[in-house]
Amino acid sequence: MTADQRLEAVGIVDPASVFWNLSTAALYEEAIARREGTVVAGGPIVCRTGQHTGRSPNDRFLVEEPTSVGNINWGAINRPIAGDRFDAVHRLVGEHLRGKDIFVQDCYAGADPSFRLPVRVITERAWHSLFARHMFITETDRSKLDAFQPEFTVIDAATCHADPAAHGTNSEVFILLNLEKKLVLIGGTAYAGEIKKSIFTVMNYLLPLRRVMPMHCSANVGDDGDVALFFGLSGTGKTTLSSDPARHLIGDDEHGWSDHGVFNFEGGCYAKMIKLSEEAEPQIYATTSQFGTVLENVTVDPVTRQLDFDDDSVTENTRGAYPLSAIDGVVASGQAGHPSNVVMLTADAFGVLPPIARLSPAAAMYHFLSGYTAKVAGTERGVTEPTATFSTCFGAPFMVWSPTTYSALLGDRLAAHGSTTWLVNTGWTGGAFGTGHRMPIAYTRALIAAALGGELADVPYETDPIFNVDVPLSCPGVPSDVLRPRKTWATPSDYDAQAAALAAMFRKNFESFAGSADPEVLAAGPRAS
Repeated sequence: MTADQRLEAVGIVDPASVFWNLSTAALYEEAIARREGTVVAGGPIVCRTGQHTGRSPNDRFLVEEPTSVGNINWGAINRPIAGDRFDAVHRLVGEHLRGKDIFVQDCYAGADPSFRLPVRVITERAWHSLFARHMFITETDRSKLDAFQPEFTVIDAATCHADPAAHGTNSEVFILLNLEKKLVLIGGTAYAGEIKKSIFTVMNYLLPLRRVMPMHCSANVGDDGDVALFFGLSGTGKTTLSSDPARHLIGDDEHGWSDHGVFNFEGGCYAKMIKLSEEAEPQIYATTSQFGTVLENVTVDPVTRQLDFDDDSVTENTRGAYPLSAIDGVVASGQAGHPSNVVMLTADAFGVLPPIARLSPAAAMYHFLSGYTAKVAGTERGVTEPTATFSTCFGAPFMVWSPTTYSALLGDRLAAHGSTTWLVNTGWTGGAFGTGHRMPIAYTRALIAAALGGELADVPYETDPIFNVDVPLSCPGVPSDVLRPRKTWATPSDYDAQAAALAAMFRKNFESFAGSADPEVLAAGPRAS
């Protein structure tokens, strides 16, 4: 099949120039020539995404088609769209790209060859092609690239806009997944994260069919081969805490857990850059002065070309994309064994959860299904006080099957391999947001190091009377009072009231699982006061 035929097969006819599998340096040249970005001090390229600086979850749809319709957990997250509407948008995209230059990257999702998904990413912007080159696993053998056969294709036409009335979309933005045609269409947004998250969604659908657990988590491994997973929503420290100079990074966002062990889906990292510091996050910070790194919406001085990571005037969701090879000591294969420890991260802005707690297997399932964190004032429009957020499986926007499908897979894995599960609060201590302060990252790192190193195995524990989790009473490098959050509040009765309120939020959220969760899982949640 010729290059033209390969594009025609996915509805792209008569493009201008087609740039196949350009290198990082060549994509830099194309992006700069097209005025898509600015090269800054140290070598990264800074690009703007325009109006959309984050994902557009209300614009994501899955085609309602016979091969998958009975498997999908339809609702507010997995919204259906008819096949003829998808086809209409597909034609729109094809016409939009006619006569335009396009960029193609052939790559893989999944480091384990047994579960690897060949993916073709087609974009109209050079920097989006560079993003895809970083985020997925690239093929360096030119003969294999010539014979590459994608199982899924992503077409990102960033400047193509849908007509909601004609196409059945929510707005002019569209992220449409057709599992039968193995095709993803993206348009109306330049936010690059839609590319990787669409393929994460595809992997979340395909892997459970093969009894593999797909996970929204980061992962690292110690010198002794002990693997740790870090689940957590945005802002909880998933990327920061897994990028530990004392351990080896497997990946920072998306993994699978098979009978072979853990494997990364990606070939790179997509880290939040807001308030980045060399002291707190040395490995990530180092990538911001390296050639090849793509920085989204980070503020740059137009004269000195110096970066300002504290400036959130464009968005708080500033991002950096870079290959895993940019991190020292990374696991080049993207694969490792079965986890010894599983860490579930939460940023509790109410300041009542302990900084670390050991979870029973039932409690691990409870907190996995809950997926709790809290937004704080100023992070989103309209948020004026701490707001509880529950995102089941720590990644509800990307889960296609029922949450219980993923929790059952995780439960089976934990039981089979004896992994210890920890709940770690990277949020507030000494009071809620506005009164207390953020948990010092040095304490969090000490707690996690002690958990992964086995230093918390034999210390005394007590069961938190409200949250029903086991809290260690001592940890090297952490004051004992910090371990019991009630002791850090100026007025203990205020703590009691806030803790009871958050416990009630947990129980209210978990009502949706009352008919499907095992009794011991239901009993493992917070207790009524």
